[in-house]
Amino acid sequence: MSMQDVANRWMTEVWQQGRLESVDELHTEDFVDHSPSGRASDRDSYKAGIAGLYSAFPDFYAVTDDLVVDQPAQKIVVRWTASGTHQGEFMGIQATGQKITFRGIEILRIAGDRIAERWGEWDGLDILEQLRSGIGEKE
Repeated sequence: MSMQDVANRWMTEVWQQGRLESVDELHTEDFVDHSPSGRASDRDSYKAGIAGLYSAFPDFYAVTDDLVVDQPAQKIVVRWTASGTHQGEFMGIQATGQKITFRGIEILRIAGDRIAERWGEWDGLDILEQLRSGIGEKE
């Protein structure tokens, strides 16, 4: 599987279909998540974070805006846009029914045909602003 295939499968199965079992299939056992979220950096904690996101936004769906492959460094960069309807607690805010849109960037280091490390950034303040101010659409 090419590095691009790994990233495309990751986006489709994890960030469009919410398939948590794909996290185990696509990430190495010693996967390290360099997330600023404060959670542990292992694969199980990463998977729990995804489960929490889908619990808050059951219709969460992310699309790839840009995908850049750096073959010599064995890294992929994914710039994405996501949307979802706030149906459960997220970032301390109870469900609002707001449909929000936000963006982020991921850097993935590939080892073989699996993801060994992830660095991800998204605009949490934008999400909070949309949920608190009612900027998004009500479902």
